[in-house]
Amino acid sequence: MSIPLNPDPMNPDHLSGARLQNVQNDANSSSPTTLRLLLRHPLVRPLAALALLLAVDFFLIPGFFRLEWKDGHLYGSLIDIVNRAAPLILTALGMTLVIATRGIDISVGAVVAISGTVAALLIGGTMEMHNGVPEYASRIPMLWALAAAMGAAILCGAWNGFLVATLGLQPIIATLILMVGGRGLAQLLTDGQIITVYYKPFFYIGSGYLFGLPFSLFIAIGVFLVVALLMRKTALGLFIESVGINPVAARLAGIRTAALIFFVYMFCSACAGVAGLMISSNIKSADANNAGLLLELDAILAVTLGGTSLAGGKFSLVGSAIGALIIQALTYTIYSMGVPPEVNMVVKSVVVFAVCLSQSPEFRGLGAALSGGAAGARSSTGKK
Repeated sequence: MSIPLNPDPMNPDHLSGARLQNVQNDANSSSPTTLRLLLRHPLVRPLAALALLLAVDFFLIPGFFRLEWKDGHLYGSLIDIVNRAAPLILTALGMTLVIATRGIDISVGAVVAISGTVAALLIGGTMEMHNGVPEYASRIPMLWALAAAMGAAILCGAWNGFLVATLGLQPIIATLILMVGGRGLAQLLTDGQIITVYYKPFFYIGSGYLFGLPFSLFIAIGVFLVVALLMRKTALGLFIESVGINPVAARLAGIRTAALIFFVYMFCSACAGVAGLMISSNIKSADANNAGLLLELDAILAVTLGGTSLAGGKFSLVGSAIGALIIQALTYTIYSMGVPPEVNMVVKSVVVFAVCLSQSPEFRGLGAALSGGAAGARSSTGKK
């Protein structure tokens, strides 16, 4: 329907046409607002960083996106990144809830070492003869060994939670105790040696495949879905955010802040315990000296890259998983390009610095002031 240039106000067709024109104008004017809101979404920056990193890999690493089906499962760089990122994703999920309560856990690397050491010591692998064929058997049933390893990890989390929630120690100090003492305990259990595992069913946790994809990925996805459901379909997520925003007000509102903080530290150590089982299963041994070394740095960096503020409060589980993928893709890129491994730490430190700047209110205010001044200068130039 066309609108006349000199409309008759008494013409109903003109009224409907004008109304339609107004609706179209409103829709056109709202589209920039929608785009602006979309760009402000907290997941836009980590997704853009991951996409940029994958694009760099596409141009610098030949056959980066090539997938090959062999021996019943997929091979390729992407599959390798996802498989290696699964322990970090699990650790980042636990770290997300801890950081959301204004806490920090720098002992997850030691918990990884303890979990893998306990499992390797209990499983081991002794040679037995079955129908004239030599086979390796576990020292105790594998399920019991895995339960003992997870029990040790949860006990570490209970220790951290007791120090933080009950005794009121600063989280970084409380977890520093376990960071040092936990790895020392793991080294005492192994006598400073690498404990080799020969039991093949144990290898499936970290290097097995299901439906052509790494089994560790299914474990990470399963834990993620359970945590996401608990956080969004129950009041648990709201309670955690409340404690992170204002613990005093949350306690006065009736939330059992001490019990909640105790729970998140136990959960963080449990996630680290599963990650330790994945790592020891993948390398078929327990290395108490190096297993999970500096994993706490990667976990904290993954959480912050995903948009969760270190000041506590709102958090993003999806963002933390994306941050873990970014870190693993970055590590894979550096190693694939033949860059010395020491450069990896330098790059991570630069990323940490950039993330801290992006979360600084002063830096944001400076950026807003500079952008506002530039916009004002452009407008004044246009008026002239």
